[in-house]
Amino acid sequence: MRYLKNFFKGLLFFIAIIIAALYITDYDYILKGVRVVYMTGHTTAFIDDYDYFDNATIEPSTPQTWPKHKQYNNVVPTERLSSVNSELETIAFLIIKNDSILYEDYATGYSEKSKTNSFSMAKSITSALLGKAIQDGYIKSLDQPVSDFFIEFAGSGMTVGDLSSMASGLNWDESYSSPFSLTARSYYDDDLAETILNLKVTEQPGQSFKYLSGNTQLLGMVIQKSSGIPLPQYLSDSFWKPMGMEQEALWQLDDDNNKLAKTYCCVASNARDFARFGKLYKDGGSWNGKRLLPEDFVTTSIQPRFAEDTEYGYGFWLSNYRDKKIFAMRGILGQYVITIPEDNLIIVRLGHHRGDWVEGKPFTQDFYDYIDAGYEMTQNVD
Repeated sequence: MRYLKNFFKGLLFFIAIIIAALYITDYDYILKGVRVVYMTGHTTAFIDDYDYFDNATIEPSTPQTWPKHKQYNNVVPTERLSSVNSELETIAFLIIKNDSILYEDYATGYSEKSKTNSFSMAKSITSALLGKAIQDGYIKSLDQPVSDFFIEFAGSGMTVGDLSSMASGLNWDESYSSPFSLTARSYYDDDLAETILNLKVTEQPGQSFKYLSGNTQLLGMVIQKSSGIPLPQYLSDSFWKPMGMEQEALWQLDDDNNKLAKTYCCVASNARDFARFGKLYKDGGSWNGKRLLPEDFVTTSIQPRFAEDTEYGYGFWLSNYRDKKIFAMRGILGQYVITIPEDNLIIVRLGHHRGDWVEGKPFTQDFYDYIDAGYEMTQNVD
């Protein structure tokens, strides 16, 4: 008995030393990561984790319900789609054909109203806010220097367009496995601006594509500073209300004091409302005849910036699978809004896991499976 008591005393002392060391070295955010992830039975961030963070509400206005196709849910999912959705625990799958919902399916416990974490699909939304800020005159163009807004980057040559197109040259560490990485700190720490403004430009900006979440976070900070409007409110006024979103959404904040939205990730919304960004960009920045974004900005966004890096434009992933011009919003666990303008087709998938990477390709196998299913299921649909 005495041995056990001494063992537990020693264990508690050891834990106390570790906790103290984390606070002293400014790694105490790891404790929140442990609490949110491991103590809830997970091993990484998860689609329902927004409840464990401070959030700002993105307010809707008058809902504009998606019309249902005349063949709504009369099409049958392919065997491959059913298998992939089961294996990867898809919670929402939508096919929108000719601006009408043709097919939708939700896992048990989820519905068309369920909020889940967008993860990096928020990068596309933040880039849309950049286009809106340019349209509103808060930002001059894609070529405006970031140093006009944050003197910390004076002389770097980095532009707001470099941030949106992932060509900043920042020394961000895009690591998802280490609890000591900038990605982990940004997700769980309580002062995101401090982390971002301590970054340095260590490579020449504007030369090539390199995916860094810190780019989009800095971009969001530029948009907020230039407009003087909190980002959740700007998103509500610019898109959520005029596009008739059916539900309010949440944008995760670093904490309730700083109230800085995590613009590289973490808009909690539903499949139907996420799909509207696919329609907006498919239609060149107009929503039901009302211009919400400059057409030239939208056109530029869904084309590769660099000839050698054809998988990315400005805030959107790109593909020519099946010889189609495809643009997509993408999140780390296989969140997708896949848009194929030439066939007036939008495919939305939300879920718990993504597939395996395809060698030599910028997407996992499930991305291609969803597109294949979309075409097979719409081949006899007007």
